[in-house]
Amino acid sequence: MDLRQLRYFLRIAEVGSFTRAAESLRIAQPSLSQHVQGLEDELGVELLTRHPRGVTPTYLGLILCEHARTILLEVDRAKEAIQSSSDNPAGEVTVGLPTSACRGLAVPLISAAADRYPRISIHLVEAMSGSLDEWLQAGRLDVALLYNRQAFENIAATEIMTEDLFLVVPKGHPLNGCASIHFGELADVPIVLPKRPHIIRAVVQQAAAVAGIVPNVAIDCDSFPGLVQLVRHGYATIFPAFGVAEAINRGEMSAIPVLSPTPSWRVSVVLSKLTSNLRAAQAVGTLIKDIAQDLVRDGGWRAQVAPRVRRQPA
Repeated sequence: MDLRQLRYFLRIAEVGSFTRAAESLRIAQPSLSQHVQGLEDELGVELLTRHPRGVTPTYLGLILCEHARTILLEVDRAKEAIQSSSDNPAGEVTVGLPTSACRGLAVPLISAAADRYPRISIHLVEAMSGSLDEWLQAGRLDVALLYNRQAFENIAATEIMTEDLFLVVPKGHPLNGCASIHFGELADVPIVLPKRPHIIRAVVQQAAAVAGIVPNVAIDCDSFPGLVQLVRHGYATIFPAFGVAEAINRGEMSAIPVLSPTPSWRVSVVLSKLTSNLRAAQAVGTLIKDIAQDLVRDGGWRAQVAPRVRRQPA
């Protein structure tokens, strides 16, 4: 039994046809049949049931399918681990970006990765910070950008900046044009916010407690596109300016600084210690940090770069 036989057999079982498998694998069908026959002879069992419409795995064939998938996956991971230990890391890296940052960071990240690390393939995942956090700890993500993140056993966090949240209002809103606003004045401003446990809601509630007010949350909305549309139709929100930068640049919205207190969060690049491709994940994590901090220095991201790189203990 060799890896090629397992790969061929698994492909046939998945597509249910020798003909279609031969086409996708780009080998002659008789050669494919010989490989499967040799596998069945070696194991002494029938692995596929032939019928006019194609083939289906037998019970024992299904067992082999599960083992074949695991074996082939581990072989691919071994290749990535060896390649990623070289000076030119390679393999797939699954990157999680929060919705509030993805639109501004995705294109420069993908472009820079293609230029600097052409052998790394990035699988980009956009979700709310809480979901990314869970997936990172479970090993479903290799690296992510997260807010107010503390390091735990399976992750390592590097704080890269502090980002203020703004009162974001649409063009024509009564507060549009204000140079700034005190948090206490927001008691009478209807706003749209995600519900807890979203980090924005937690940050706003903490600031409201300091200001001694109850935030006037008119609508709970956990959808970023929905939140943006509600703001366009007259509501306000408290949000990072970077997340709606395009709308601000087009003059559709404005971001008003909030004072006394200023709601803010710490932004960290977080690496999963469960990754099977550590060298490549570290390279992409450093790339995210560099791009984000360059955007801050160039004025494209309203935040303050961390004075020095601080790794939070595991």
